[in-house]
Amino acid sequence: MAISMIRGVSDNNVWYVDFGASNQMTSHVEWFRDTKDLKTPGFVETGDDTTHPITQIGKVPLSMQDGQTKYLKDVLHVSTITKKLVCICQMVEQGLHVTFNPNGCFVENMKNQGKLIAKGERNGRMFTLDVNMPKVNSMLFTHGKGAGDIGIWH
Repeated sequence: MAISMIRGVSDNNVWYVDFGASNQMTSHVEWFRDTKDLKTPGFVETGDDTTHPITQIGKVPLSMQDGQTKYLKDVLHVSTITKKLVCICQMVEQGLHVTFNPNGCFVENMKNQGKLIAKGERNGRMFTLDVNMPKVNSMLFTHGKGAGDIGIWH
């Protein structure tokens, strides 16, 4: 799989921008908010023809490069995958404009006059978004309370 060939990229905060993914997904269940169990079990098939069960769906908060916390909505929890994938189609459906050039990728919020909210690097033939998991906001959700006016990627 091409993703494993990227060198020098810390995987802690990296989300791979996936042109072929049908959904955003991660194995990190601790990051999810407002999860829902699937009524009908589902599976994700990866490029090596293996299937991975989808256990839940929910939203994941991310600290963006513009200083805001945004939510990736409709993220699949797939406990057996090793990479975090963000789906271009879902970003576009959520009102975001994603552009690519030889230097990287750029995510703009079209609902906010095209404000740049995230940028990513080009690593070979892959693009990555390097975002952070919000620490303070994660603590606020442990007791079921939101963090006020946090934007939602939806």
